[in-house]
Amino acid sequence: MTAIDQAREVALAGNSDFVAMADPYRAELLAYCYRMLGSVDEAEDQVQETLLRAWRSYADFEGRSSLRTWLYRIATNSCLRALETRRRRPLPSGLGGPADNSDEVRHGARADIPWLQPFPDAILASKPADPASIVTARASTRLALIAALQYLPARQRAVLILRDVLGWHAVEVADLLGVSTAAANSVLQRARAHLAQVSPAEEDLLEPSDPADRALLDRYAAAFESADVAALTEMLREDATFEMPPMPYWFAGRERIGRFLASVVLTAPGLFALVPTAANGQAAFAAYMRAADGSIRAHAIQVLTVSSGRIAGVVSFNDGQLLGRFGLPDTLPASTSALSQPAGPSGHPG
Repeated sequence: MTAIDQAREVALAGNSDFVAMADPYRAELLAYCYRMLGSVDEAEDQVQETLLRAWRSYADFEGRSSLRTWLYRIATNSCLRALETRRRRPLPSGLGGPADNSDEVRHGARADIPWLQPFPDAILASKPADPASIVTARASTRLALIAALQYLPARQRAVLILRDVLGWHAVEVADLLGVSTAAANSVLQRARAHLAQVSPAEEDLLEPSDPADRALLDRYAAAFESADVAALTEMLREDATFEMPPMPYWFAGRERIGRFLASVVLTAPGLFALVPTAANGQAAFAAYMRAADGSIRAHAIQVLTVSSGRIAGVVSFNDGQLLGRFGLPDTLPASTSALSQPAGPSGHPG
């Protein structure tokens, strides 16, 4: 926590009544800001800003709307202001076509691009809630949708999320934005049309609960840890995709993915250990990698899309710092079995 965050927490703690009333909305506000911004880090900043602004002006809150609606109004305005100076957050597939040949890939990590980030499912279950509501909330944070939302102008993005994701009425959205109902409906129509142009066909992207799907994920983790590329590619759909932000390139097609993994990532068994987690309403793994000094360090969050009994896509967010958001440690014990075998050089992008 930064000094600024600490100051905000102290300020909010000064009004215990407000904190008690606003705290139940923190998780859903964080999910809302994430859908708007595509970054958990930036979403957290805007939620903190929202609560601080609300605390400062709470004495003037007249109760003409619910506290929830009032907080969403502040959060929306805060996100809209933030988006005025921010570029959209893409995935590598949003920057261009797939790489043709893994041997020709020479691009390094692109730290200058504000990449999309994964969202921990645990955040949405941090407060007591209707299980059906949690499932719906997780579905509306799926990666394909969040990536598509980044293409919409900020105001369209807000209206579409409020109407089609959160289920607000047109008059409520119009009042929140200070426009007529007709104007709000017009923005929604443009947003829907725009989203239809950039959004992929709808897939079943919820976290797999079928035993066969869970078994598929177990086999994926075992194959990845043992560098069994043949077994891993057999689990992929023919048109599967594999992305690795901050690497700007990506691969499409089972054969090309297999060749890339075999030549660049899974060059020896025992390089990686995968720990199950959940992100964006989808199955996910925290990937740990053995470094040259023998330590087992946080490496990536892999978010998987499972469709029709196969893996349709993998997005490996190669940023070890993300694991802290998922409540996972920076390192694993040296005795971790998946990493006990002799391994080759480290530093692979996968």
